[in-house]
Amino acid sequence: MECLKRWCRGVAISLWSAGAAAGAAMAPDVSDPVVVEAFVDGAVRQAMQDLHASAGVVAVMKGGKVILQKGYGYQDIDRRIPVNGRDSLFRAGSISKLFTWIAVMQLVEQGRLSLDADVNTYLRTFVIPDTFPGQPVTLRHIMTHTAGFEDGALGYLILDDPAGIRPLAASLARYQPRRVTPPGERAAYSNWASALAGLIVANVSGMTFSDYVQRNIFDALGMAHASFREPLPPELDKLMTRAYALRAGRYVEKPFEIISNFAPAGAVSVSAHDMTLFARALLNEGSWEGRRILRPETLQQMLDEGYVKDPRLRGVGLGFLKREFGPDGFNSFGHDGNTFAFSSHFYLSKAEDFMLFSSFAGPGGRQVSKHFVSAFYSYFYRRPVSLIESPIEPPQELAARARAYAGVYHSSRSNYSTLESILRSMGGTEVMTSPDGALLIDGERYVEVGRNLFREERGPERIAFQADGAGGIAGFVRDGDGVVEYYRAPFPDTWRFNMMVMGCLVLVASLVLVRAAYRCWRHRSPGLAEQRVEWVSLAVAVCALCFFLWAGLGVRGGVSAMLYGYPLAIKLALFFPLLLVPLVLCHCYLSIRVWQSGLLASGWARLWHTMVSLTGLLGLWFFQHWNLIGFNYFT
Repeated sequence: MECLKRWCRGVAISLWSAGAAAGAAMAPDVSDPVVVEAFVDGAVRQAMQDLHASAGVVAVMKGGKVILQKGYGYQDIDRRIPVNGRDSLFRAGSISKLFTWIAVMQLVEQGRLSLDADVNTYLRTFVIPDTFPGQPVTLRHIMTHTAGFEDGALGYLILDDPAGIRPLAASLARYQPRRVTPPGERAAYSNWASALAGLIVANVSGMTFSDYVQRNIFDALGMAHASFREPLPPELDKLMTRAYALRAGRYVEKPFEIISNFAPAGAVSVSAHDMTLFARALLNEGSWEGRRILRPETLQQMLDEGYVKDPRLRGVGLGFLKREFGPDGFNSFGHDGNTFAFSSHFYLSKAEDFMLFSSFAGPGGRQVSKHFVSAFYSYFYRRPVSLIESPIEPPQELAARARAYAGVYHSSRSNYSTLESILRSMGGTEVMTSPDGALLIDGERYVEVGRNLFREERGPERIAFQADGAGGIAGFVRDGDGVVEYYRAPFPDTWRFNMMVMGCLVLVASLVLVRAAYRCWRHRSPGLAEQRVEWVSLAVAVCALCFFLWAGLGVRGGVSAMLYGYPLAIKLALFFPLLLVPLVLCHCYLSIRVWQSGLLASGWARLWHTMVSLTGLLGLWFFQHWNLIGFNYFT
């Protein structure tokens, strides 16, 4: 991923430099179909080939006209059916949320929903717990991703078997996440909360969510190739772009991704042409050719209102993400969308009367999407070249206080109550300092340009840090990423600490086995009380090693191995922390008895068993902290 990022950045720098040399008068014309098609062909075809993307589609609209609408690769490789830029369907992932937000605002216009009412007002079969008394979750919180829910996905968000489809209300009740922060305090992207908004639309309208969107958005705009239904109706399924994995150099078709249990958050299948119809309405104050989906003032409200952590950066509107694409004044809004098989982009600019939609599928689809999107905006909507040619210098006094920013920061989009939380311990964004005071983040240098505000040394990206009540640094936010915040991770949650803990557990457990083997080889026969201590030590060691062995087997295929359910190896691994609880407690009791009764042959042997007990207690803390004691996962 770091290599890909540098590749995209290199493309951007080259294009910016080329643009500066040519001058503003020679800027490429995004309204010229020939220019646009030549660029897109060059940017997409080679990248798809290099990165093994099986299919892609790009639509560009400028001034109310479709400049390009073109498919790449194959809709169906086995049948050799090429992608049709007009009719082929792609999974748009979280771009689906935009239809959910439009549906919500339609009902707000009708006075049937309030953005600021407790969402429990609109729920029938379950409620949101009153975790923070007097601070209910509202639709405004949900649309700005500030409702305060933890995140989760593994094992249940996406299915590959239609038999697992549940009614939306039943699914949301079964997989309800915990509230971890007060609403409105922190942005943390939530698929569950987004799906909850869709359920509220269904409850209030008296229609299923998919039927509501079909009638009030898709049919209203003439979007004949768009649907939230899963599996797709036969007439649309034949147009669906297939998803593929690459195995032994050959493309193997993957099952259709089923997101019905959280459909409003990401289940739409849609063609590029239909996305241009949707874009026309958004760019034309909520209507197209007399077909209105929102009033002009409502659409403007969605853009103007929202949430921003730091007013110097772009935040999020009422559902619309505001990204950093293009120069100042471009003011892009829209949404990205990713499933595990498709990667999509849909952003607009009212100032430029412009839209770009793209979607790519296959093993390298996500990488191709990032490469293409970065290259497109860098070429057609260049930022000032001074950002590249005139890097800013760190303030002289920054070096003395830069250490205050250093540390590991975790994403607010995290899990805290299931075993999925352990992913947090393996990640995080590390902020380091250089001797001159610049910050090093994700391999790039950032220089202070304002109080707690940093800008990329040779680029436009900005990061704003937040101070806590004691004057320290509590976290940061990125410009154009208003739905996620980063908070300073406590040391026990950092990957370094957890690697040390796991290394200590494995090392001590291995030494217990080596010691037992040595004693067996020497034919040493301790007394009954001493034998009891040795056997419990051995049991603790075996359980600890078995956990790591089975857990390692379970994650050897990466996170993708747990998308549709946790592997059997993970479930087997979870038995061992349960066994460790009584074993470690027993070992601690026996270690005390060793000292009280003078058991074992030497003080060193007593110290060894004390160390085993302490290591066992450390292990129990580790397993409890990361929710590994018990079967804490969704299926």
